Amino acid sequence: MTAPAFLSKPRIAVMAPCLNEEAAIAKVIADFRRELPDATIYVFDNRSEDRTREVAAEAGAVVHKVYKRGKGNVVRRMFREVDADIYIMIDGDATYDAPSVHKLLEIFESERADMVCGARVSDEEAAYRFGHRFGNRMLTGLVASVFGADLRDMLTGYRVMSRPFVKSFPALSQGFEIETELTIHAMELDLKVIEVDTPYMERPAGSASKLHTIRDGIRILRTIQWLVRAERPLQFFSTLAAIFVAAAVILGIPVLMEFLETGLVPRLPTAIASMGLMMTGLLSLFTGLILAMVAMARKEVRSLAYLGVPRFGDAPSAGRGA
Repeated sequence: MTAPAFLSKPRIAVMAPCLNEEAAIAKVIADFRRELPDATIYVFDNRSEDRTREVAAEAGAVVHKVYKRGKGNVVRRMFREVDADIYIMIDGDATYDAPSVHKLLEIFESERADMVCGARVSDEEAAYRFGHRFGNRMLTGLVASVFGADLRDMLTGYRVMSRPFVKSFPALSQGFEIETELTIHAMELDLKVIEVDTPYMERPAGSASKLHTIRDGIRILRTIQWLVRAERPLQFFSTLAAIFVAAAVILGIPVLMEFLETGLVPRLPTAIASMGLMMTGLLSLFTGLILAMVAMARKEVRSLAYLGVPRFGDAPSAGRGA
């Protein structure tokens, strides 16, 4: 007879999105195989032009090929195809510390978290370049101020995630902005997210970063702007409304004062512009109010999707922890 799910061992999946990581992927697989011998290691190759797939297969990983370029596209495919109880996402560049996975899993289980993130700690400039470090702090701070995320490293690629979180995640991003979407999705559903400091190492010789600080930073900023508009529409559109109304008042006050003094409106174009800006501001405010109700409905749907996926270790009649 098969033991109930809450009495058996969890199925752990270690998932590595890869692009041209022939020099590093074998070490990643060997390191995590040593730490988690019972886990299944998946490598999702994003059309590498080197021997990444062959090396990963020879090292014992289950290899999938994702034809559409972009880390977000790879993560979407991973989350859809991999079936497990605990999901560990890593990068295939051998920069993350495999022994730290035990600390992440311990926190994940003891705190019943939905996502535990490995916050990168490194004194090596070559491992964690100043541009990447500065951009990460700026973007993480921006998300923290808007969504209330108490995080220091939003863009880490080292994460332990629960099955309900993974299977309810929409994964709409295409590139490196996927980490931002993961964080904001967790914040919007008020899920438990915990950071654990983990060492961050330099890439091995022959492995090169695919992250472009400026280009990908701009894409992440666009994603944050899009997610603020989608998840915080009232906040977004009321800010626009305030800007339009302020501009309308600045343009309109001189025209109004002149009208009160002379009974004439000699600057008709300015008056029309002021009225147009005021109407645009009011329209923005009403748009925000309507979209806020839509966002609330979408949040309820995502919450139901999350609650509809059982977490490993829960008895069939047990409720989900907060």
